[in-house]
Amino acid sequence: MQQTMRKYVDKILSLPYLSKKTVFLADIVCVTVIFTISYSMCYSLASRTVYLRPFAIRLALCTILSGIFFFLFSTYRGVLRYSSFRDSMRIFLSLLCANIVFLAITLYVFSDFLFSTILIFLNFILGFTLIVFGRMLVRLSFDYVKRINVSKKNMPLLIFGTKSTQISLAIMIRDNKYLPYSIAGFISSELRNMSQKIMNYPIYSKKEFFSNAALFQHVRALLIVSEELEPADKPLLLEKCAQYNIELLSAPSLDDWKTGKNKARKIDKVRIEDLLGRAPIHTDIESIGNSLKDKTILITGAAGSIGSEIVLQLCQFDVKMLLLCDVAETPLHQLNLELQDNYPNVKTQSLIADVRNYDRMKSIFEQYQPQYIYHAAAYKHVPLMEQQPSEAVFANVLGTKNVADLAIKHQAECFVMISTDKAVNPSNVMGASKRIAEIYIQYLVHHRVAKENKPSIRFITTRFGNVLGSNGSVIPLFTKQIEAGGPVTVTHPEIYRFFMTISEACNLVLEASNLGKGGEIFSFDMGESVKIKDMAESMIRLSGLKPYKDIDIIYTGLRPGEKLYEELLYDDKEKILPTRHEKIMISVLTECNYERIIPLLFRLLEMASYSDRMEIVKLMKEIVPEFISQNSIYTSIDDETKTKKRIFA
Repeated sequence: MQQTMRKYVDKILSLPYLSKKTVFLADIVCVTVIFTISYSMCYSLASRTVYLRPFAIRLALCTILSGIFFFLFSTYRGVLRYSSFRDSMRIFLSLLCANIVFLAITLYVFSDFLFSTILIFLNFILGFTLIVFGRMLVRLSFDYVKRINVSKKNMPLLIFGTKSTQISLAIMIRDNKYLPYSIAGFISSELRNMSQKIMNYPIYSKKEFFSNAALFQHVRALLIVSEELEPADKPLLLEKCAQYNIELLSAPSLDDWKTGKNKARKIDKVRIEDLLGRAPIHTDIESIGNSLKDKTILITGAAGSIGSEIVLQLCQFDVKMLLLCDVAETPLHQLNLELQDNYPNVKTQSLIADVRNYDRMKSIFEQYQPQYIYHAAAYKHVPLMEQQPSEAVFANVLGTKNVADLAIKHQAECFVMISTDKAVNPSNVMGASKRIAEIYIQYLVHHRVAKENKPSIRFITTRFGNVLGSNGSVIPLFTKQIEAGGPVTVTHPEIYRFFMTISEACNLVLEASNLGKGGEIFSFDMGESVKIKDMAESMIRLSGLKPYKDIDIIYTGLRPGEKLYEELLYDDKEKILPTRHEKIMISVLTECNYERIIPLLFRLLEMASYSDRMEIVKLMKEIVPEFISQNSIYTSIDDETKTKKRIFA
């Protein structure tokens, strides 16, 4: 019986939409029938004889005028089963205009004011009522059939929030027969009368939601819009959903739907990125767009996780050309295919090039004359660079130097370097190499640009924490380990890191290029640091499993060069200045002794080609005295330095 019922329900819901021509003709037929009824009623009440010729003239005139105004107000374009108040207003206005014109013509031709007025008023009221009632009847019938289809919608769903985004999502879920969710109600953080309803669904207070255990017995899923969640609510939601085995779902914000950022516009399981305990960063898109309009822009490391996101965000602006530079052929080709599919109107040029090769980069600058450079090319994996410091020097120091020197030579407008929080009090080769690159950029700002009297180029540095979902981040690693049944490996139970999403990181890069006047190191208010152990536990719970029971977490020990806490600022050497953006600060460093450091930097570049790694790291420590190795073979250099200091003290 249930299968038969489902079969009929599916047939009804899959009925094709009526064509616009059919709806238009149906409305004309309704107008004709209603006018005939109105005419008969008026003549019957007035005890008058109906003559065919005047009736036919008035009927034809009413039908023609109604058809004209139906066409002008597009009353026939709406789908009947989704008729709305706006559709009713179109019908009202079209019939009102048609009947007013009809009355004017009738009075001019027949000169019977009272009778004609009553006739046309009655015709208008009955016509509007019949046509709108017909549409509402169709819509209510389809809505009723959808509610009957309970066998498919067997997962009661609560929606967290009562704003327009959540209401739009509720309508979409209710009307989509392929989604298995039935709406159980809304959760509101606002103080309101909880006896109220939205779309005839109950509203629960946030306090009631977090404290009422009985409510969870009847709910199987919870839908959130992560951008609209308060940071304090996120861990509580995760805890409750894990406790009661409720599926936690996420949907894109209404802004993302409008701008097309999320083309799939789909409901999906919550990711760890959606539960970061802080509000996301927002940038002045219009101002950034104005500064980049008609510019040729070079992105180094364009095929990497940060570089490719910068490229995608730049595609929303009216740029002249995007130069996509990377040494990795396959990822660059894949990025190029994605741009061709999604942004066919944006002019791009893919360039296989290595930033360490000065001559190759020089040919790119000579041919394309880029005005903005976003320098994302770098080696960033701490353990690998610890083993091969020469490669860290070549990629992160020499590569930055090559691109920055060429930017000056070819009179670019802006150079944005992407640095890392690991450059602050570095404990590894990778962080130290990025700090040396920062020093060189600062040297260009304070000395070379001023001395060479070149047109002002803005050199800007941005420091990032860890980026969720980037190549080599912990998220893909933990995901793979959970899918394999565990265990999840964490280096230390007390290790903390700052995190942001790739989108946020790249928003900051673009905002920096817009805010910076030159010479700044921008730092981002990233909120509280996250304990990696807690993140691993949250990811296990999001997978519907229990930490230490279904999936174990084991500790493997700190890797070479790794420290427990990352820093965004030098405590003693840096002070903070605000910007017009509340989440972005300027780090003002005490100026270095460039006369001593720059010759050492050039010597480091020479040594990287032939010296052993101990000698390379020793010179890096001389350039960056705060570089203290941790969990590394290079700690012996620090011990040797301490011994010398004690001897000569």
